[in-house]
Amino acid sequence: MVAMDGMPPYQGRTIDICPQGLSLHFDHKLNPGQTGQMMYEIFIDGKAQVLTCRCKVSHCIFSGDQFKIGFQFVNPDAAVTAAIAKYMR
Repeated sequence: MVAMDGMPPYQGRTIDICPQGLSLHFDHKLNPGQTGQMMYEIFIDGKAQVLTCRCKVSHCIFSGDQFKIGFQFVNPDAAVTAAIAKYMR
């Protein structure tokens, strides 16, 4: 889920993740540079972990009937960074 500053929260579907950010399929267009709060769930060792982080839109591409939006993490805390690193192993 993503709550961009000044907008209601929206659900997206994660398609890609890396230590610097992630990409979502989204029903709504967002503009590069927009900032907000992101909350996402990843499974590590079979257990769900919910992570939250500030984010910034890096790109927005119309793809089929949805938008593919890239988000860059903004100053993720150590817990978020460690969880993503462990998830990617």
